Order: sequence, then structure tokens, then C-alpha cells
Amino acid sequence: MLQYLRIQNLALLDEVTLELDSGFIAVTGETGAGKSVLLGALQLLSGARGDKDLIRQGAEACELEAALWMPETSRVHAILEDLDLPACEDGALLLKRVLPRSRMPRILINGTLTTLTNLQRVGGCWIDFHGPGEPQRLFRTEAQLELLDLYAGHGNLLASYRDHYRTWKTLLAEKESLGNETALSDDEIDFLRREIRRIDECGVSEEAIDELESAYRKVSGSEELIGLARQLSGGLNGEEGVLDRLADLQRAGKDLEQADPATEPLVSRLRSLAIEAEDLGREFDSLAEGFVIDPAEAEGITARMNEWLDLKRRYGNSAEAVLARRGEMAGRLDRQGDVEGALEGLETKIAAEAKTLAAVAKELHEKRRKAAENLGKKVRKSLPKLGFRKSGFGIEIVEESVPRPNGGSRCDFRFSPNAGQELMPLNKIASSGEIARVMLALKTLLAEVDDIPVLVFDEVDANVGGEIGRAVGERLAALSGGRQVFCVTHLPQVAALAGRHYVVDKEEKGGATCVAIWPIHQEVPARIGELARMLGDRNAASARAHAEELLSVPEPRAAK
Repeated sequence: MLQYLRIQNLALLDEVTLELDSGFIAVTGETGAGKSVLLGALQLLSGARGDKDLIRQGAEACELEAALWMPETSRVHAILEDLDLPACEDGALLLKRVLPRSRMPRILINGTLTTLTNLQRVGGCWIDFHGPGEPQRLFRTEAQLELLDLYAGHGNLLASYRDHYRTWKTLLAEKESLGNETALSDDEIDFLRREIRRIDECGVSEEAIDELESAYRKVSGSEELIGLARQLSGGLNGEEGVLDRLADLQRAGKDLEQADPATEPLVSRLRSLAIEAEDLGREFDSLAEGFVIDPAEAEGITARMNEWLDLKRRYGNSAEAVLARRGEMAGRLDRQGDVEGALEGLETKIAAEAKTLAAVAKELHEKRRKAAENLGKKVRKSLPKLGFRKSGFGIEIVEESVPRPNGGSRCDFRFSPNAGQELMPLNKIASSGEIARVMLALKTLLAEVDDIPVLVFDEVDANVGGEIGRAVGERLAALSGGRQVFCVTHLPQVAALAGRHYVVDKEEKGGATCVAIWPIHQEVPARIGELARMLGDRNAASARAHAEELLSVPEPRAAK
């Protein structure tokens, strides 16, 4: 759920920080007060596109921050891992988005810079909007099919279908690739065999190439190494070298020692220095001899290295890439021997896999059909309580002849708000209020299988009131069990049932108009005043009495 939200310089809002809880959250305010600012902030944090017009006038940047607690992290972690983003620490998903006027926008997920596309993918696993102009997830037939499968509980069967589907598609791709290959000429066959032989004779492997490159570096630098070692040897033991200079010094030291026996330790160290210099000279001379490489060996190493460099230039910059190309060339030669036989073998495998795939698809389709009937009945039963007295609802499952990644079925949720009207796809319904209430009915029934933790309803109570409004509020409260449900509402019957209540209003601040958002659920007088305003007059005794009555009605128990 969304636990922390900070909005700065968005539209008319200066800055607000909200500490939020789970459950049913009502957002109210006068028409035009700026309730859309809160919705806009949530949309931007879930990946909606934003431009500079959203930045508050006079401000340099709009900044949004959110912290969500995700009790079940497997889904979001799978997405984060796929996007190469940090995992949630202790179940916390951290989001930040900055929209500046004159600099590049910034998006951070768990502290790491990322893209708008990635923010949209992550947004799809934590929030779902229902209202006019929103990206309503249940409008997509793919999402409808996913929810129906979750409701039906046949995940293992669907996983089995997908495994067979992938195998079938792989076999088809192999067949197409083999069928597109043209017969090789004698020259082409000779060329492939020659290149394979070259790779084999070069002894290509990661370890062998490392050894070859090390040997080549030694061969290439041997002359320089020999020269340096002999320069050091000569400088120590050669003519006018250090050893000759030390001989003169030793004679002077001997005279010094005879003149003053107390200097014997120092003269002894001088003799040791001469012995060490002589020994070092011999070692450098020996090292120079060790750097000498047999000309035939050096020629062989150089030839192998030139061959390897040519193979790298042709087939890739690593032993792995060259060996992969060798495998491709060997495969072409193998297939060339019996293309017709290989195609015939693939056809047999494809036919067997297609038969298995069709059987699993048939079973999956039948389960979906039964689940669609069951879910459709439950939705039809619940719609009258939401103001649809003569409505219709059904889930159409169409079996398709061509296998698809999610099974051989197509799913379509269909609805008609009035008696005698044809059932239409959900995205064809004109009224946003009707759409939101149908979504509410579906969401309530699918709450146990749809794990989106934050739901936002806007205009869910459009064109309803009285008992229907109360029923809408009860459904929202029931839906909020174990998740967070935001509802922007004009109905006091709905707002009174919310466990948390926020008011949005405009105020003057420093000569400018600003939007303010604040909680009133812990202030009973303030909440009664807001509900009375929604009823018609915050100062009228009858409206305030009605508001008190609405608040005194026991809240419906949230769904577990």
C-alpha cells in the first residue's frame, strides 16, 4: 500500500506530505477545488506522461515522492529484476519523479535512475485507476483473460499449455530456417570444411587462446627484455661497471681499516656490497639468456597468433564467438547431407506437439467457459445493488482455430446498462460512471485473485444517490480489505463510510491561489461539517444532523 506521498509544485499545489494507511480513503471537495491534483500525482508516479504545463507557476520543478509497502514482493521483484533495478528492501518500493522546466526529467525507482517505460511497468503491479480517461486495465481483453484464469484457478494447466506452445513455436522456427536454406555448391562445401579445419588446427578455446596470447607477448617483447637484462648485467659486471668502481673503493677501505681498525664493520659492509653486485650481475646475465627464444618456436607462435587474429576478424572477438560460428558451419554441413530427412523429422515432431497443444487448449477452453458462466452470474447478481436494475452482463469465450501464447481462447467482458439493450464490450460503454461501477462489481468479486494493492476510483458515484450511493460506499469499503482504495466522491453516503477522509480545497497564499489537502478523519466536527457541505449546507442544522447520522451508521465489514 501507499504509506508516504509528497507532492511539490504540481499544478496549483505548493507542497503537501501525506502519511497514508490502508483501507477505504475518501477524497472530497468542492467542484474545481483541485481533487485532480492528487489523482494526477498518483498517475505520474505510475508512469503517466507529464509536461512542463503541470509545474506550478513560478516554480522551477515539480517533484513527487512515494513509499509503498509491498507485503507480497514476488511479482514486483520479478519486474525489477527484469529491468535490472534494485529489489525492495524490507518490502519497501521507493519512487521519485522530477519534472523540471529547463533540465532533463528524472525518474528513480529504489534510488536508481530509470526510464518512463520502466516506471509504467512497475506501476502496473501496484496501482489500478478507474475513471474517465484513465488506462483502465480491465478494458484490455488480455487483462480480462488473465483475471478469468486467476478466478478459475487453473494456473498449472495454463503453464503446461505455455510450455507446449513454446516448444511448438521453436520447432516451427527450425523448420522455416531449414526450409529457407539453399543447397550448397561444391565450392561452398569446401570452404566450410576448410574454415572448420582452420579453427580446429588453431586449437580455439578460452584457455588455449589465453596461453597463446601470453606466449606471443613474450615473443614480441623478448628482444627488449634481453636488452634490458644485459644492460643491467653490464652495468654491474662490465667494463667501468659498478663492480670495477667498487674494487677501487674496496682498496681505499682496506687502507682505512689498517689506519683505524674501528672502521672494520663499515669496510665489511662495502665488501658485502661488492659480492652482492657481482651476484646480481650474473643473475641478470642468466635472465637475458632465459629470454632468448628458439627462432623456430617464435615463428610458430607468431604464425598461430596471425591465424587467430584472422579468425577473430572473420568470426568474432572471442573464442566463444568463433566456436559458435564453427557450430553454425558444422550444422549447415550436417543438414546439407539430408535436408529432406531433417524436414520430415521436424514435421513429425511438429504434428505430435500440435496434437498435444490442441488437447491442452481444449481442456483450458472448457475450464474458462465454466469459470466465465460462474463469474458472469455473480456479477449480474451484484449489479442491481449498484444502481443497475435491468442491466445485463456476460463473459464471451471464443475458441480460436490458431494457437496463441495464452491459449486457444479469446475473452470479452460484455455489459448493457438497460433492459433490451445488446451486450457491448466494456470499452464501448459511454458513461464513465457506469464503467466505474461495473469495475467496482468486478473488483469486489475478483479481490481474492487480483493482487493490485492500490485502487483509485473517480466518478464511481456519478449519476447515483440515496440507497445506491450507500451501496457503492459499502462495496468500496468491502473491497478495501487488505488493500488501499482511493475514491474521489461527491456523495456524503460514500464519504461517510471511508475509514480515512481527505479534503481538497483552494486557498490564497502570498497573493496566489493554492490547492491544499488535509485529513479530517480524526476531527469529528470537521468531518461533520464537510459531509453537511456535501449534503447542501455546512451550517444548516438539518444537514449537520444528517451528517451525524451517516457517521453513526456502522461501517460495513471489509472483505478479508
